[in-house]
Amino acid sequence: MVAKLKGEYGSGIKPLTYMGQNYMEVDRSLIPEILQVLRDQEQFDYCVDITAVHYPKREKQFDVVWILYSFPRNERVRVKTQIADGESIASAVPLWATANWLEREVFDMFGIKFDGHPDMKRILLPDGWKGYPLRKDYGILQQDNEWVQINLGIESGQ
Repeated sequence: MVAKLKGEYGSGIKPLTYMGQNYMEVDRSLIPEILQVLRDQEQFDYCVDITAVHYPKREKQFDVVWILYSFPRNERVRVKTQIADGESIASAVPLWATANWLEREVFDMFGIKFDGHPDMKRILLPDGWKGYPLRKDYGILQQDNEWVQINLGIESGQ
């Protein structure tokens, strides 16, 4: 399947295997089309997860990862792309309803926005929270102490 997609999209797709599991690195501009093809033509009917990884020293600091599953094929695939800090990526909510809360979590924890998302707001942390806790350069103790003091009027137990 990945070889077929590589044949159609050329250098925009890089097939990879890690610990016996297939995934593909996809050019950011191709993400909406590739996700659509995976759902409609390759029967990946379930979006298991969407997550990100932060590499602060890299030019394109984030990997965004979609983990998809096909019930008819009993197969899983991971799709990964790189984006720079401040860039956004197309929402997968029109393809899989499960992407809704998953994209909100990625926004809440990493600050990555998904274009076309129906309700792009924090899902785990309060609206006034500063920063994105899963970025590797995030100062969690300072933020926790500050938020608890401002919002609860007590000293944090951290």
